[in-house]
Amino acid sequence: MPGPPQPGQGPHASGQFPPGPPGPPHTGPYPPQGPPPPQRKSGVSLWWALGAGAFLLVLLAGTSAVVFFMDGSGSGAGAHPGLAQGREESGDVPGVQTFDGLSYDHTPGDVSYPQSPPTGGEHAPEWLNCGVYDEEVPEENAVHSMEHGAVWITYDPTIPQADIDTLRSLYSPGSYVLVSPVSGLPAPVVASAWGKQLGVDSADDERLLDFLAAYEQGPQTLEPGAPCSGALGGETGQPA
Repeated sequence: MPGPPQPGQGPHASGQFPPGPPGPPHTGPYPPQGPPPPQRKSGVSLWWALGAGAFLLVLLAGTSAVVFFMDGSGSGAGAHPGLAQGREESGDVPGVQTFDGLSYDHTPGDVSYPQSPPTGGEHAPEWLNCGVYDEEVPEENAVHSMEHGAVWITYDPTIPQADIDTLRSLYSPGSYVLVSPVSGLPAPVVASAWGKQLGVDSADDERLLDFLAAYEQGPQTLEPGAPCSGALGGETGQPA
């Protein structure tokens, strides 16, 4: 008779143990042995986030620069801080201030204007002939010229002579342009038309040409086609 099985013998050791009945089906998450071990994340997401953040900073900086430029804090644009503040009109030359409700009545006396130089208002019955003047001219007569569509370019007499020469060259015979010095201006150069004004720091500011193109006999003119000669002042624009 065979004896009891020794260690290392029997069905388990030989792999001949009969299979048992099947167990219940697996209903848990797959795979049955549990969740997979965590995997190391790639560094791509981190670099993408850093890159997006850097792009956003550049975009914000660019936007701030545009606002800085457009509101006048930057060079070459915006309303000059020394001038009277009116309102800004959409589509206008950057920095131009608009003034409404200006009287166009004639008066023989002196007028105290709210802007310096004035942009309109009561004025003398005689206009000032368009041209270049070496001395200060009567405001009341220059305002009458602006009523006829003239652009009055005034400058501080202490600015460099090269700037003065540039401004004087903006007048040509037959044009509706006045050029004259004015002491104590709130800006080195001021261009005025009826209800419009622009102050700049240099005669080289390109907005001066834009101002002339927009307002010399422009849509703001109260009496378009009215003369800018034949009244007060010499034929060459010098005071009579």
